Amino acid sequence: MSKLVGTAGVSVLGDKSLEFYRDPVAFCQQRIEKHGTRIFQSRLLNKPTSFVCSVEGMKELLCEKSSVFLKDPTDVMHNMYGDNIVTANGEEACLLRLSLTNLFTGKCLASGSDLINSVSERCLKDLSATGEPVSVYPLFKRLGTELVLGLFLNVNPDETPELFQDITALCTLHWHGIISTPVSVKVPLWSSGFCTALEAKDKLMDIIKDKLECQRQGFVGYLCDLPLPDASCASQHLLLFISALIPKALASLLTSFTLVLSGAGKKEIRNHARADPDYLYYVLLEIQRLWPPFIGGRRIANQDTTLGGFHIPKGYAAMYISHAIHRDPEVFHQPEDFLPERWGGSPCLFCLCLLSGHQMEKAV
Repeated sequence: MSKLVGTAGVSVLGDKSLEFYRDPVAFCQQRIEKHGTRIFQSRLLNKPTSFVCSVEGMKELLCEKSSVFLKDPTDVMHNMYGDNIVTANGEEACLLRLSLTNLFTGKCLASGSDLINSVSERCLKDLSATGEPVSVYPLFKRLGTELVLGLFLNVNPDETPELFQDITALCTLHWHGIISTPVSVKVPLWSSGFCTALEAKDKLMDIIKDKLECQRQGFVGYLCDLPLPDASCASQHLLLFISALIPKALASLLTSFTLVLSGAGKKEIRNHARADPDYLYYVLLEIQRLWPPFIGGRRIANQDTTLGGFHIPKGYAAMYISHAIHRDPEVFHQPEDFLPERWGGSPCLFCLCLLSGHQMEKAV
């Protein structure tokens, strides 16, 4: 057992949160090169934190020692979204996952295919026809917003435009709570961003509860029929599903997809992806690997333990960094290169889970 390399510094003065959030990629890369290891310590959110930048370290953190490293109940995600699968631990998280999986299979999944096709056609139909440069990220974010509100809340911008706009504006205000200082202050003529976000959350919850009471069709109806632990569970998960997290993640990935495949020099890749669904899948996996939409996730050690052979004291945070993990040279040959064919062999199941599952687990 070795001592963690790096330093956690002293409280407040040694905090590196500003440096980290200004440029997470550079923050981690500089320390990986300095210490010669992909697990190191620093101070984040004024808490001693082990940064995990390797596939093996993430596997140990999230799989082998999932009962040791727990999600932080004081985390801003919990304040903004309440109790749900993202903030749950242990058996509770497993049971929620089993219940919610039913919403994304079989009849429930098939019921959304027409909506997905119609929304995609409406939002993207003019994209290839225009001869002018287009800023695709806002376009893809609009696509994601229409999809989540249509699929999860039965809200259509053509049928109820005012409600759609109200929810979209509230989701934006709610999102600001994730990226603002978690201090709720309200005085005449001014409120902190966090306070405004909490107020937006309350208004969104009122809309969601009304939908749950009045509608029994589509996703809302299927959700109400699930064996969930308490009455508030359905509304808390709908808040998560319609939040700005999913449209932003989708827009990020689709923008990366567009940039990677655009230009005359990428014609062969585009044609291959059109003709071969398997190759298209490999392209999407490689895009998720190189440009994950979220930083990663955070846990707290509930006892003295180890990660990658390093001692982790009880109470230390562990922060896994998706961008660095996806470029781990121990797992990914030529990690900085865009090589979709790397997925055409026998990619390890954990790597697939790494890309498809854990990216949506936590936005920081």
